Amino acid sequence: MPLKRNIALFFGSFNPIHIGHQKLSEFLIDNQIVDEVWFVLSPCNPLKKQSDLIDEYLRLDMIILYIDKKTNVKVSDIEFTMPIPSYSIDTLNNLSELYPLNNFYLIIGSDNALVFNKWKNYQKILLKYKILVYPREGYEFKEVENLFPQMQLLKTPLYKISSTQIRQYIAQKKDVSQWLHPSVNQFIIDNNLYQ
Repeated sequence: MPLKRNIALFFGSFNPIHIGHQKLSEFLIDNQIVDEVWFVLSPCNPLKKQSDLIDEYLRLDMIILYIDKKTNVKVSDIEFTMPIPSYSIDTLNNLSELYPLNNFYLIIGSDNALVFNKWKNYQKILLKYKILVYPREGYEFKEVENLFPQMQLLKTPLYKISSTQIRQYIAQKKDVSQWLHPSVNQFIIDNNLYQ
């Protein structure tokens, strides 16, 4: 019987995907925490304002451009065909059924970890899946540890950029190339995104 592969699922709007997402996925693979990272693109996040989101297929194209020829990083559009809004528990269950030979881990930021009890069926997620937590500025690991001791806290560098900031900078005609994969940056320019 083949060995189960450990797959970290990075859920998000990726509006757009940036260097922080990229560095975090590299950290998980380089440190052999998981075998692969899958970006699970959410067309609609139940906890986010929809007006800021560009078309999901444009966001998917940007992730594909970032991944390019990487063999241990993939993208999943499974939520495109699921009822909206899509909840993590439903996506996790679907992926577990589709890929029974994978162990799935969930990656979340410390900001999300602190409100994890607001997630649909969060207790079931905690029971069934390992949760990897990366640091976000202003959201203490200590608090996460106190609330959810079963979560694994990642000692990653702090990636001080967000998709929201990038969109704001683009709208202000500022250069954002240092925070984006070159192909993603070019795609945003070519398609006049976030203007």
